[in-house]
Amino acid sequence: MSQPGLREAEHETTVAAPAAAVYRLIAEVQNWPRIFPPTIYVQREAQGERAERIHIWATANGEAKNWTSRRTLDPEQLHITFRQEVSAPPVAAMGGTWIIEPLSDSESRVRLLHDYRAIDDDPQSLAWIDEAVDRNSRSELAALKQNVEAAHAAENLTFSFEDTIRVNGAAKDVFDFINEAQAWPERLPHVATVRFEEPSPGLQELEMDTRAKDGSTHTTKSYRVTFPHGKIAYKQVTLPALMTLHTGYWTFAEDDTGTTASSQHTVTINTANIARILGADATAEDAKKYVQGALSTNSRATLGHAKDYAEARA
Repeated sequence: MSQPGLREAEHETTVAAPAAAVYRLIAEVQNWPRIFPPTIYVQREAQGERAERIHIWATANGEAKNWTSRRTLDPEQLHITFRQEVSAPPVAAMGGTWIIEPLSDSESRVRLLHDYRAIDDDPQSLAWIDEAVDRNSRSELAALKQNVEAAHAAENLTFSFEDTIRVNGAAKDVFDFINEAQAWPERLPHVATVRFEEPSPGLQELEMDTRAKDGSTHTTKSYRVTFPHGKIAYKQVTLPALMTLHTGYWTFAEDDTGTTASSQHTVTINTANIARILGADATAEDAKKYVQGALSTNSRATLGHAKDYAEARA
């Protein structure tokens, strides 16, 4: 029997993939920003053989939130239970279970169960949570289905790369330059305008217009999670035409002689737009080279200016 004020919800989908493969995908949280549209970044904070604590940054109804969850993994039963350890208002408590059921050797049913309460059992807050759970669950399951079923094809279209420089300066100063994105129009020639918000410390919304080599500008929006002074992770949610995914992170590692600063990108190519952007004869490999060239050019420029900024303060 349900407790007063406790809501329960269940969503499900059928996936054309073996149950064990689906379970693995959900169990490996480092892939969540690629698989689940609302997820910005996930960090493991503690791990045992079957239990772990994870910190999740994600959007809910267009607002960026973060929380920590404990998960219990059951690879034999293909169950993963989760419970938010620290929930974000207006949620008072949230938990649930992923249940993966084999329908055949190549098909499985995925059920996502939730139970939750609102702070003070407030009806308006409960309605907000109802909507967020429903929207995010549908989004997660649709994305899970799409990504598992397209795993082989997407594997060939997803790639990662990194640009690294050495800085004769402190990691804090390099971090500050990347962190203070509101100042980029004055500091970076390729950035035309920036709309920047930090709704809570370390969680940022960054929308900017950047100039391409041909003089055109394009708008991108990202959510960023900062870890002073070592890392800034991000997920782009408004994407250029040639990408269906763009996640990445900046890292800053200080040693006795200076700082190693890096910019890492993970990208999935949008094959539907290759011909329109690059011409009828262009291939996915051409698109990869084009995208990597454009992103690396901007990253190296930004790292170069960050280096100058930090070294001037050394």
